[in-house]
Amino acid sequence: MKVELERVAPAAIEARSFELIERELPHPIDPALAPIVKRVIHTTADFDYADTLCFSAGVVDAALEAIRAGAVIVTDTSMAMAGINKRALAKHGGEVRCFIADPEVAEAAAMRGVTRSSVAMEQAAAIERPLIFAIGNAPTALVRVYELIAEGRLKPRLVIGVPVGFVNVVQSKELIMTANVPWIVARGRKGGSNVAAAICNALIYMLGR
Repeated sequence: MKVELERVAPAAIEARSFELIERELPHPIDPALAPIVKRVIHTTADFDYADTLCFSAGVVDAALEAIRAGAVIVTDTSMAMAGINKRALAKHGGEVRCFIADPEVAEAAAMRGVTRSSVAMEQAAAIERPLIFAIGNAPTALVRVYELIAEGRLKPRLVIGVPVGFVNVVQSKELIMTANVPWIVARGRKGGSNVAAAICNALIYMLGR
């Protein structure tokens, strides 16, 4: 069998990928949301996200306003933090934080019998700057964000709820969709730290690289 490779210049690979994604989309995407959906598909090669990514009303405008205001993006994993374009975010005065590896978080979680991810969200709630939460791994983090919002201790500018897995994953996503804050959610079991980072990058790139 002869295998023929497509010849694409290194600088053109991403653009070519997005051309192929556009061609293979199962249906048209709202132009305001298309950059996010396409980047997630680009990251995962999974066209299911064309249907499972859900957006609250006006969420893109709210997210871009938060980034322009120098938002801190809080992630639940170091992997998600690593995947976000910090240089592009820093142009707007923003930064990325992750508390999951902090010793005090681990100590508090062990003492209380809860996950480090949930305690990390409490740490983040103390930050006195515009906050965006990008949750790609731990449903307990997403549930704790919801609880902090309900308790009046947290008012994030955006919650990205895309944890992956089985236990309470679907439920945590459905729960955050009832919170009175802007949200982007991948309904169902799919998601991941790479998806959370891709959504953040898509939003950041809307304001330029």
